[in-house]
Amino acid sequence: MKKTLYTKNYTHYVLGALTVVYVFNFIDRQILAILAPAIRDDLGLSDTQIGALSGLAFGLFYATLGIPIARLADKYSRVNVISISLGVWSLMTALSGLATNFFQLLIARIGVGIGEAGGSPPSHSLIADYFSPESRSSALGVFALGVPIGILFGNLAGGWINEFFGWRNAFFLVGIPGIVLALVVKFSIKEPPRGYSEESEKASDQVPFSEVLRTMWSFPSFRYIALGAGTQAFVGYGSIAWMPSFFVRAHDMSTGEIGTALGLIIGLFGGVATIISGFAGDYFGKKDKKYYMLIPAIAFLIAFPTGAAVFMVDSLFYALLIYTIPVFLVNLYTGPTFGMTQTLAPLAMRASASALMLFIVNFIGLVFGPTAVGFISDTLQAYLLMSEVESLRWSLLSCNVVYLLSFLFYYLASKTIGSDLSRQNKG
Repeated sequence: MKKTLYTKNYTHYVLGALTVVYVFNFIDRQILAILAPAIRDDLGLSDTQIGALSGLAFGLFYATLGIPIARLADKYSRVNVISISLGVWSLMTALSGLATNFFQLLIARIGVGIGEAGGSPPSHSLIADYFSPESRSSALGVFALGVPIGILFGNLAGGWINEFFGWRNAFFLVGIPGIVLALVVKFSIKEPPRGYSEESEKASDQVPFSEVLRTMWSFPSFRYIALGAGTQAFVGYGSIAWMPSFFVRAHDMSTGEIGTALGLIIGLFGGVATIISGFAGDYFGKKDKKYYMLIPAIAFLIAFPTGAAVFMVDSLFYALLIYTIPVFLVNLYTGPTFGMTQTLAPLAMRASASALMLFIVNFIGLVFGPTAVGFISDTLQAYLLMSEVESLRWSLLSCNVVYLLSFLFYYLASKTIGSDLSRQNKG
């Protein structure tokens, strides 16, 4: 089918550009976490309200709107969907700096969630068309670098800008460049034929979402992967949203110090693991497809005790040192998870399949993770009279146990992924 030939350099440019978009996605998402202590003090908010801004308000719209926006991307230009979405979430991030109360900030964060809903599914679909099944997990692993790099720059920029110029200017300074990037994406990335990487273009008629749901849910491995990634996100998003506040309370760090420490840890160790996840999955997956799932399964099992240890040690140095271990481990799921989702999905369903996966992941993780941590913390303060430090410590510890569910689901996925891939190929 390859009537249009894209050079290797161009396909790498597309992957790089989409990864930069994903970086901005997580900068705009993560910056609230590093600014939360300052916002909490300035606007007089509770832990539950801060958790709702990071979780319920943002996550609910981000998760639910991802599906209808992905449906547009399966039928119309994915490049247009990405560029418009990037412009919207960047504008709403900048407007967050104008908020003077909880309600105004809530509306702004809802706007960020609406915009970001149009980022990942069409990007996954584009990458699947530019890269063959044999290299797809690796390419999506590179794309997933947007998470640790975005968190790195979100922490660094938010932490130090807040130190010198205040939290409002931090929102302005990270939001405005995304509007410029939206124009770059619009005019520099080409829309490839659907099915280009497999040389088998399918009809462009859009299948009903009920068929997408029925098809993807018929694969047991997809069900296990989605639940495993969702429970991982519950712990991951909860800890990312609250880790800066924990280090402020437990170790008396400034936002600049926290931004530097957590940014470097998540950016470096999370970034290395994200790259390894895709290439390791493709390497070991050639021998047996079950290794795509066993790698993250083992990682989550080890992340449970090491993640808990971070909140139990008194030494700041050892807390940060130990934190590098779970950060590395929990990022090993990215490439195999989204690579297998795209490989299992029929061509006409790829953006929608990605949106379905992200809906499950983000509904479990983003909607409930940060909100649960804040609610449990406030509850422990109110009914057990714990201090702010201890309530947040035990709230984070209790949520960390959910990593054991992540291990179980990925282990079960390793038992079924081979047969599911065989069935999909025959279909």
